[in-house]
Amino acid sequence: MPVRSADARWEGPLQSGKGSMRLAGGAYEGAYSFSSRFEEGTGTNPEELIAAAHAGCFSMAFAGGLGKAGHEPVSVQTTAKVHLEKGDAGFRIPRIDLVTEAEVPGISEADFQELADTAKRTCPVSTLLAAAEITLEAKLIG
Repeated sequence: MPVRSADARWEGPLQSGKGSMRLAGGAYEGAYSFSSRFEEGTGTNPEELIAAAHAGCFSMAFAGGLGKAGHEPVSVQTTAKVHLEKGDAGFRIPRIDLVTEAEVPGISEADFQELADTAKRTCPVSTLLAAAEITLEAKLIG
């Protein structure tokens, strides 16, 4: 299996400095800053990239599980919300909320929910992020 990579560069002090992150495959390169991470400034942040990775991984795992169970999905749309909080020991990510909608012909609601939960528990990014609470809201459409 291939090893994936990305790199980041930071220049200057934490609050007034700036940085950039780049995916090795070239699909993304963008700026980040204290403001884009801890406020509402422009640019991206590590948590947003984690959210993208988690939403993508879950969607693929869910589609794979559905197909393996004989229910090929028409589509799977997932949003991941990564919660960054400041506590006494510093910043941490206590929770990630996954919200997914999938169009899957001929599947029961119970089977749909069971396969969604399995994907939530077993996709590689979920297992990596297991220190955080991961919630799931799954809606069957169509």
